[in-house]
Amino acid sequence: MAIPFADLKLENESIRDQINAAVQRVLDSGWYILGTEVEAFEEEFSDFLGVTHTVGVASGTEAIQLALLAAGIGPGDEVIAPANTCMPTIVGIQSTGATAVLADVDLTTFTICPKSIKAVLSDQTKAIVPVHLYGHPCDMDAINAIAKSRGLIVVEDCAQAHGARYKGNLCGTLGDLAAFSFYPSKNLGAIGDGGAVTTLSDTFFERLTRLRNYGQSDRYTHHTTGINSRLDEMQAAILRVKLKYLTTWNGLRQSHAISYANGLKNLGLILPTASENIEHSFHLYVVRHESRNQLKEYLMGAGIGTQIHYPIPVHEQPVMQDAIMSDQDLPNATRLSKEILSLPLQPLISEDSIEKVIDSIASFFHESG
Repeated sequence: MAIPFADLKLENESIRDQINAAVQRVLDSGWYILGTEVEAFEEEFSDFLGVTHTVGVASGTEAIQLALLAAGIGPGDEVIAPANTCMPTIVGIQSTGATAVLADVDLTTFTICPKSIKAVLSDQTKAIVPVHLYGHPCDMDAINAIAKSRGLIVVEDCAQAHGARYKGNLCGTLGDLAAFSFYPSKNLGAIGDGGAVTTLSDTFFERLTRLRNYGQSDRYTHHTTGINSRLDEMQAAILRVKLKYLTTWNGLRQSHAISYANGLKNLGLILPTASENIEHSFHLYVVRHESRNQLKEYLMGAGIGTQIHYPIPVHEQPVMQDAIMSDQDLPNATRLSKEILSLPLQPLISEDSIEKVIDSIASFFHESG
């Protein structure tokens, strides 16, 4: 591809010396699991967000699992999540033994619809996992109001929302707990898997530190059952370097999104927008059109990589056919899966590349009449 959907080397190459120094520091220390680098990253990420606690874990999926376990969620409980999300959100819920109940999403923001949440509430509902999809925060006031009225736990899925803001507050500070992924393609990405859970609660923090490390309260003393889910020292050291650039890189994403919006505004595409009082982190730039498949094929022919996030909604996944506890048709999630297309967008993509994508899309609509 002349313009790949994502080139993960770009950001890493720009700070290669700092990453190399961080890696060498870990190698020289001789300590590779739950050491000073993890502790330092947890403190620095907490400071960035303005939360009391960060607990580094092995992945974003396990961050969701551990956050729910720390809140006492387990077999017999129901957890509401959006039907338009990456499957790891659902896997994290199911890994607790709870049942994932799917709610529909808003066609404008692509995030979970509060009215749909209300429609699937039951006596077994114990938690809501709102996903700040593509970097657009959910309607957290409405979601928190529902949760408060029913005594529910709210676990934010912030895998795509590092640095996004809702009414001035960073995602990761808006619920009882929040789960982050540091998968390499994220706005804050490691060079491998990694994740974290954030919270203001001392009680949840204490539970999380045990749950991520076999349930240990101290070495060889186990008061509960846990799992092996630990952010390693190497990834923590790299994340410490990248965290310093997150705000700047998000600003570049937002600038590229403006370029796309200006260049594509009259072509018939439905473009992403940010709701009032929202700061979009633009993890992805996702457009909509009924001719999505033809447009994707045309751009591929022009040497431009695109992706679909996500082509199969959760309720249509083969593995979910016997697991769904919702009677809803989920029409919006179904519709989006047939229309959405993610365009190339990362901090250091060139303006020339952005212009080529815009010109190629314009040519597609011109040639298709």
